[in-house]
Amino acid sequence: MNLPGLVRIVATISLLVAAGGCKGPRPATQPAAATAPAQTAPLARFEYSQIYMGVRTRLIVYANDETAAVNACRAAFARVGMVDNAASDYRKDSELMKLCATAATRPVALGEDLLTLLVESQKVAELTDGAFDITVGPYVRLWRAARKEKRLPAAEDLAAAGKLVGWRKLSVDPQARTARLAVAGMKLDMGGIAKGYAGDCAIATLREHGIKSALFEAGGDIVMSDAPPGEAGWKVELVDAGGDMPKTVTLHNCAVSTSGDTEQFVEIDGKHYSHVVDSHTGIGLTTRAMATVVAPKGIWSDALSKPAAMLSKEQLDALLKHYPGARAYTRVLH
Repeated sequence: MNLPGLVRIVATISLLVAAGGCKGPRPATQPAAATAPAQTAPLARFEYSQIYMGVRTRLIVYANDETAAVNACRAAFARVGMVDNAASDYRKDSELMKLCATAATRPVALGEDLLTLLVESQKVAELTDGAFDITVGPYVRLWRAARKEKRLPAAEDLAAAGKLVGWRKLSVDPQARTARLAVAGMKLDMGGIAKGYAGDCAIATLREHGIKSALFEAGGDIVMSDAPPGEAGWKVELVDAGGDMPKTVTLHNCAVSTSGDTEQFVEIDGKHYSHVVDSHTGIGLTTRAMATVVAPKGIWSDALSKPAAMLSKEQLDALLKHYPGARAYTRVLH
């Protein structure tokens, strides 16, 4: 059955967890709603994908029939689109970009999605002393160019960008539902938290449409609800698992995110640099570390997987105590 805007894919049950990249978003259309059938059939597996937040976003669902699957996934993708509209740093018309353009002059009112993301981002930033920092946007833009050109950013460019970076330069007032930036020209980057949150929203929407067993995946972030029929859970493979780590984990009703530089790295003057930018220096990390975080929410697993690849064991253990049910698998690549 051809469904406008949705690509149906036959895939393996095992899901590969890898660090995701960012590319420019492409417009995604929604599938046309279908008419509900008169009879109920046994649950069947359906998979669809669309482009949101610069990456291919997948939904795997178990439904009575394709009509139910299409209608539920249509609504879930629409919800993901709402998060994209709020948090994209590629779209000039996004709520985030409008915030960056005006919030240095006055407090700016926030919608529910952006408020949630900003509050959670600032919490993680404070707990990690800035290892996670969404104000790193000016550094990220410099580093993207450096990776493309295979040369380090100029010292004066790093110094100029550094004046626009620092999580304390972002003020969020949850009660007033506003945010303000301390310096004009600041650029916020939600690439380290928005996909996990979008997964939370997608799974919640699928539940509202009667889909109890589902999985969302986008660029290394996975959020899942109940296990597939007849299974103990969703089988997730851990990329580059170390000797003391499981090769696969079986999970349900939780989220899992991986951050690291398995694929996205660059060598400059014979030195290895990650695509993950150190918010304190503006340069890609040189330690080849990867981290996978399992947590009750995608917004947690996504955000925590970035500092988990940077912090010491003691620092990471202290961080996870603030997130009940979260655990991390870290490894150093060679």
